[in-house]
Amino acid sequence: MTHELRNEITGVAVVLVAAGRGERAGGLTTGPKQYRTIAGKPVIRHTLEHFLQHPAIGPVVVAIHEDDAALFADAVKGLEERVSSVTGGSTRQASTLRALEALSTWNPEKVLIHDAVRPFVDAKLLDRVIEAIDEDHGVLPALAVSDTLKRGTEDKLVGETVSRENLFAAQTPQGFPYARIHKAHEVAHAQSFMDFTDDSAIAEWAGLRMKLVRGSAANTKITWPEDLQAADQKMKALSMNYPDVRTGNGYDVHSFEDGEFVTLCGVQIPHAKKLSGHSDADVGLHALTDALLATCGAGDIGTHFPPSDPQWKGAASHLFVEHAVKIVRQRGGRIANADITLICEAPRIGPHREAMTAELARMLCISEDRISVKATTNEKLGFVGREEGIAAIATASVVYPGQLPE
Repeated sequence: MTHELRNEITGVAVVLVAAGRGERAGGLTTGPKQYRTIAGKPVIRHTLEHFLQHPAIGPVVVAIHEDDAALFADAVKGLEERVSSVTGGSTRQASTLRALEALSTWNPEKVLIHDAVRPFVDAKLLDRVIEAIDEDHGVLPALAVSDTLKRGTEDKLVGETVSRENLFAAQTPQGFPYARIHKAHEVAHAQSFMDFTDDSAIAEWAGLRMKLVRGSAANTKITWPEDLQAADQKMKALSMNYPDVRTGNGYDVHSFEDGEFVTLCGVQIPHAKKLSGHSDADVGLHALTDALLATCGAGDIGTHFPPSDPQWKGAASHLFVEHAVKIVRQRGGRIANADITLICEAPRIGPHREAMTAELARMLCISEDRISVKATTNEKLGFVGREEGIAAIATASVVYPGQLPE
């Protein structure tokens, strides 16, 4: 089963490898580990949500086993717009190549390749990997080896103690310039080199230099049956550690000037006037940006995008919202909902509400049922009533890790 994705340009795509059988975790008798449930959701669902909540992530292609189409469809309900699947190959390497080939439609600049059974990947790790990728380098998140290492002999005796200096344990997601890792996989396949242990090894073989960035001790891989039990307890504990719910408010107003359309909540609406401002003057998105920043005390829109700075002249306001979302994510926040009220006599908002909601869902990386766009008039009172401009009020709720102060 393959889901259709929106065909839009995106900078960062994701390949999720999920075609394994998970024998070591009891997959032959209890089902593949990526579809086993922890904290009430399949492992793969947790993993996907972490990626989809990150503002830089675009399409996700998952390599699945041919027998798992129904399991996968059930696990990704509600995520189909951004997640697609391909049937994996006989090895992890073959599965990854098929997923990379599927991404050629979008031709992203960067790609992250991740094990589906690492459900504790977080936004800070994703930031480190994404930011370090460039045209000449891939990125490997890794942890310095802390255990003493021993090399054994054939008769199960200790042969020697191995120095752990400059030794690292590799993790995923591993990040790459898309075109180069795709080509490396194609060449390896054509030359029947099929014994690489991870994608970094293929990149190294193909001449792509790999940068090391700090991994995460929490980013564990589920391998054994006891790992599933530990992951279940850990995920439940993490869920209980999110009682810090914060609400931010934002308000903005812009006057009218001569023009042919207004931009509201990311949607252009034909109108006899346009809104005046240094950027595109989208009052809805400006108010929402302030509301998001308010939830973590990060200033306001003018702090980050001063109107005196010429680089923001005519800028699309979705850039401001996406920047605020990134700040929220970096601080561990999860956006629960957003509510925007547009106050104007004209234009009519109702016919465009669905398109606005879809744009906001994309910017915020949350589902449309967590977004409300409303409109009201000012009953012909004041500057709004005289149709001199438009005002907007926005409220955002964000849940942060930790507990409320006593």
